[in-house]
Amino acid sequence: MVMPDYIKKSLTIDCKAVTDYIIERLREYLEFSRKDGGIVGVSGGIDSAVTATLLAKATDNFFILLMPSSSTPKVDLEDSFTIVKMLKAENKYKLINIDEIVKLFGDNVETNDKLILGNIKARTRMILLYAYAQKLNYLVVGTGDKSELLLGYFTKYGDGGVDVLPIGDLYKTQVRMLGKCLGLPERIVTKPSSPALWEGQTAEGELGIDYETIDSILYLRFDEMRSENEISEMLGLPLDVIKRVDRLVKTSQHKRLPPEIFRLSGRAINSDWRFPRRWA
Repeated sequence: MVMPDYIKKSLTIDCKAVTDYIIERLREYLEFSRKDGGIVGVSGGIDSAVTATLLAKATDNFFILLMPSSSTPKVDLEDSFTIVKMLKAENKYKLINIDEIVKLFGDNVETNDKLILGNIKARTRMILLYAYAQKLNYLVVGTGDKSELLLGYFTKYGDGGVDVLPIGDLYKTQVRMLGKCLGLPERIVTKPSSPALWEGQTAEGELGIDYETIDSILYLRFDEMRSENEISEMLGLPLDVIKRVDRLVKTSQHKRLPPEIFRLSGRAINSDWRFPRRWA
C-alpha cells in the first residue's frame, strides 16, 4: 500500500530538530546515569545505523559491537563495516561471531527449532552488549523503533533488553527519513528490515504487511485513536488486516512492561484470608 498523503504529511519529521533533540537527551541521560558513554549493536540495518550515528554525535565515548551469525547476510556485515568507517570507529568496535555460543545453548536445550535458536541469538547479543557495557561503564543503547515496539516485533530480554531507546518514538518510515537526512547510504536506508535470526527472514515477510501500511494503521489507531472500522474505510483495507495489527499490539503488551508483581504488601495474610479473584 502507498501511504496516503495525509498520513505521510503527519509523519514527516523536522530532521534537524529531531536529531538535535535526541542528541541532547542522550547526553543528559548519560550524565544522569553516571555512565561514561554508550554501546550499541550494529546489524547493518537502518535502525542500528541511525542509532549508532546519533550516539556518535552525542558523545566521543561510544563503542560498537558487530555480532553476526551464520544467518547474517553478507550484505548486512558489509553495511555494518560501512557504518563503522563512516563514524571513524575503527578503534571503537569489536566483531564477535556468536555461532559457537548459540550452538552451545542449542545443544544444552536439545533443540534445532529455528524460533528458539533465533531468540537465543538475540539474547546472546544482549548478554555481550551488557558485558561490554559493564566493562566500559557504558549504557546499552537500544535500536528499537516505534513500529517494532508497538507490534512486539522484538525478543523479550534480547534486543528488547536495553537501557535507553533513542528512536523508540519514531515509526519505521520516520527512521528511514532520519537516516536519509543523516547521510546514510541509500542501500541501508531502503533495505528491507530483518533481525536475520534465520536465513531469509524479513520483518515484512514475517508480519505479512509492509511498513508503510503498518505505520499508517498504527498512527491512525494509537496517535489519532480512530476505530478499526474507520481506519479500514480510510485506508481501503480489509477490516481483518486492521484487527490483526491491533491484536499484535495487545498481545505483546507484556513485552513492553516490567514483570507483573502479585501485590501482597499491607494485606493480613493468614489461613483465614482469601485472595481476591482479580479477573472474576
